[in-house]
Amino acid sequence: MKYYLVAGEASGDLHGANLMKALKTEDSEAVFRYFGGDKMQAEGGELVKHYADMAFMGFTEVLLNLRTIFRNLKACKEDILKWKPDVLILIDFPGFNLKIAEFAKANGIKVCYYISPKVWAWNQKRVLKIKRIVDHMFCILPFEVDFYKEWGMKVDYVGNPLLDEIAQFIPDVNFRENHQLGDEKIIAFLPGSRKQEIERLLPVMLSITEEYPEYTFAIAAAPTFSEAYYHQFTGDKKVKLLFNNTYNLLHHAHAAIVASGTATLETALFKVPQVVVYKGGAISIAIARMLVKIKFISLVNLIVNKKIVTELIQEDCNTQKVSKELEIILGGVGRSVMLKHYDELQLLMGKPGASAKTAKLIVEKLKS
Repeated sequence: MKYYLVAGEASGDLHGANLMKALKTEDSEAVFRYFGGDKMQAEGGELVKHYADMAFMGFTEVLLNLRTIFRNLKACKEDILKWKPDVLILIDFPGFNLKIAEFAKANGIKVCYYISPKVWAWNQKRVLKIKRIVDHMFCILPFEVDFYKEWGMKVDYVGNPLLDEIAQFIPDVNFRENHQLGDEKIIAFLPGSRKQEIERLLPVMLSITEEYPEYTFAIAAAPTFSEAYYHQFTGDKKVKLLFNNTYNLLHHAHAAIVASGTATLETALFKVPQVVVYKGGAISIAIARMLVKIKFISLVNLIVNKKIVTELIQEDCNTQKVSKELEIILGGVGRSVMLKHYDELQLLMGKPGASAKTAKLIVEKLKS
């Protein structure tokens, strides 16, 4: 069968690649075409557009890039119609993908949505539209099943695909040696994969390095940017730059400062104490504070439904507060408590197998 996938950011590329791998197991004749990234491309098929040209963060940034977004939407719609897939599989990225879902549904194409839009966070009435335009929804957060049920929509909970990726990870035994990391404890910086978040968060992360001369610092760099791009922020600071090595970095890290997003959950699953940070445009944040109806922004806290990790948002994301919160988790009671809470999170997350379960359900639904 012909599968058309749309992923618009780094995490979607990761989950899309794992799903493609699982689909090939369920369907030996699977053919793929997609908007995605390097990981999906490694699984075969044809990459139409890279997510690096699609990801814009915040209300203001979206408005400033509307022309590019509309151009991408038009290209995606035309390509889907031309290719005529058996199913369209949309991966998160709701601002873009819900429009594509509506278009596909209107043109008689079956729509599967993998990794639910966060409709529980704001404007919950969007569920009514999702019920109309999405044939099958596959959720990765346990509480989403009950949320959709309240709106009269049955969805499948498949577990979380990050567990699949982490289960497949094999640590590089020569990692420290290969990257000249020495024997010092490592503090990892995960500033995200989008240009806007890197430029807002990385300078704050780097501003604390001189306070901890006994530690080694390393940045999990996004492969869509060059060394030269990162060097404009690092300057002459003694900070290692690591591309395509996030899991090895987390495997060895003593603590981390992490941009709010999927990386917070990955960091927790690697049992690395962390401080979560986020900065957006002033207008975007003002609008978000009026619309968003959730207590937390990090997946770690949302899943457990209580504060496990500290979230430093906007004006609180500064050198003094980041350093203070980092100090708490470097040792002592603060570190022990966070690690204990991580065990609770792990139990709620369950076991690997989300990609395989989703692929099996998609193929079954297509055949039926």
